[in-house]
Amino acid sequence: MALAECAAIERGKFAHRPRNAPEFYGGDIPFVQTGDVTNSGGIISSFSQTLNERGLAISKMFPKGTLLMTIAANIGDVAELGFDAACTDSLVAILPKDGLISGYLRRYLEFIKPRIHYLAPQNAQKNISVEFLEPLLVLLPPSTEQEKIVAVFGACDKSIQLQAALVAAKTDRLTALRRKLLFGKQRFPKFGRVKWRRVQLSEILRHIFRPVNWSPTEMFRLVSIRRRCGGLFRREDLLGADYKTTDLHEIRTGDFLVSKRQVVHGAWAMVTKEFSGCHVSKEYSILVNKAPDVLHMPFFDWLSHEQRMWHLAFLASDGVHREKLIFDSKDFLRHYIELPPTIDEQQRIVEVLDACDQEIRLLEAELEALKLQKRGLMQKLLTGDIRVKT
Repeated sequence: MALAECAAIERGKFAHRPRNAPEFYGGDIPFVQTGDVTNSGGIISSFSQTLNERGLAISKMFPKGTLLMTIAANIGDVAELGFDAACTDSLVAILPKDGLISGYLRRYLEFIKPRIHYLAPQNAQKNISVEFLEPLLVLLPPSTEQEKIVAVFGACDKSIQLQAALVAAKTDRLTALRRKLLFGKQRFPKFGRVKWRRVQLSEILRHIFRPVNWSPTEMFRLVSIRRRCGGLFRREDLLGADYKTTDLHEIRTGDFLVSKRQVVHGAWAMVTKEFSGCHVSKEYSILVNKAPDVLHMPFFDWLSHEQRMWHLAFLASDGVHREKLIFDSKDFLRHYIELPPTIDEQQRIVEVLDACDQEIRLLEAELEALKLQKRGLMQKLLTGDIRVKT
């Protein structure tokens, strides 16, 4: 049946912003915003704004259990109110009628979010309205079956939440361990207490150029780097004739690649085997290890995750604005860092951090598998392909 037949749909009320009308804010009445819905995880249990009685007089309260949906930014995000609240006019309130359980309708709307986004009309940006939602088709099993479906998805959500919490905890543990090991705050007993050595980066790293013979008919394997030490990724392969520059360079395993314009955001990383032989433009700097008896390059790669190193890259960048800074490798190589005195200790630190990182990656893969499993169940249960016994 149409959504309007099984639920009351109403747009939130209140268009004033705090900076324009502060006299309506600051009371004890919850006032839900778009971000409260998007970041809720399905149940709205907190709020970022409050209204006073004057604000409520030009708004409207919606009861606990009402579904709120975003209608512009992040179209189709939906969450259930865990308390009575007013909401902004950038949300639509959907209150299920008798025979329709809020938890079921929330899951159903989550399931069809891609379709909502696809069908949403677009002017300056995509947006939806009450009129758009009213004829939306809802597949509605008996209420007892809805309850069973809600219970199934509740179990799925619980598993996903627990797995996500485990990933977060392991990530925090890795961050803390990384800072201890990379700066000598925690040492392995076998390496004793020999003081770390202070070295100038120019003693261990060298900036090189590895230009390729450009040809308009040559296919080039291009790569880029994600911010926040997210690693390298392959871009679309292009013929030389289709690329905007002829100044291309080859990268190899063990190189340390720096995005000159994005390094202040952590866009740098060591080149791993799968990217060896790929190509980058002159917008990247290539640093190589000139002292393998002093520096284990994977250790430096881990060190590059730290904000201290990002700050050195910032100091070595020229420009008038953070988003327009350009990295200067000569300036960077003038800075000093401290290293474990032996390659063996550096390797041991890398082994420990790599093991922790691999554990997190496996946990993240399990988390994605749980989400995929839930999506598969949605496809089966919310379309009636598989019926739940009641």
